[in-house]
Amino acid sequence: ILVSPVILTLLAYGIGSTPTSLWVGKVGYGIDLKMKGSGNLGGTNVFRVLGWKTALPVIVIDVFKGWFPTWYFPHIHPETASSTWALAYGGAAILGHVFSFWVGLKGGKGVATSGGVFLAVAPLAVLGCSMVWLVVFLFTRTSSLGSLSAVLAVLPLLYVLPHRQGATVFWFTVVLVIFIFWAHRSNIRRLLRGEEKSFGDDSEDRI
Repeated sequence: ILVSPVILTLLAYGIGSTPTSLWVGKVGYGIDLKMKGSGNLGGTNVFRVLGWKTALPVIVIDVFKGWFPTWYFPHIHPETASSTWALAYGGAAILGHVFSFWVGLKGGKGVATSGGVFLAVAPLAVLGCSMVWLVVFLFTRTSSLGSLSAVLAVLPLLYVLPHRQGATVFWFTVVLVIFIFWAHRSNIRRLLRGEEKSFGDDSEDRI
């Protein structure tokens, strides 16, 4: 069955829109994560409020939401410009995660889902970014600073490491970096004011 790339892009948005953390919080714990911690529906807030055992599978699913449409959907119509469409599917999944139609166009910050997209097109860059995040997080205990540092590392890593999609992925990444920083604008303001929470200062949020 031939499926239009436009339909697949909409499906990728729908996959990205799945509010995993919200549903896990409500079904598993009877709480609304929009009203707990930072109110964000990303993995960091799940970790703060529900702990790592709950956050880990949520993050894995958020990564999968970006990886699956980017990796699989181009195989459905290989006769088209698959490299461009692969990134279109990935971008749609990221937008779905950040602007979920299930939650009034709210969601997470898009880092884990973006990681899933790059896992499909530039896995070595994802490994490098993960190491950057880990080092920054271990030194600062601040997840948002680690995430922003990892996002900044994508472009130089793409320059030196092999990846798929050629020049297309560079411009996609430029737009994505700007978008991720925009999604973290409240975190950036708190970082500049020295008010961003670090792990260890959030015990009042944990249930």
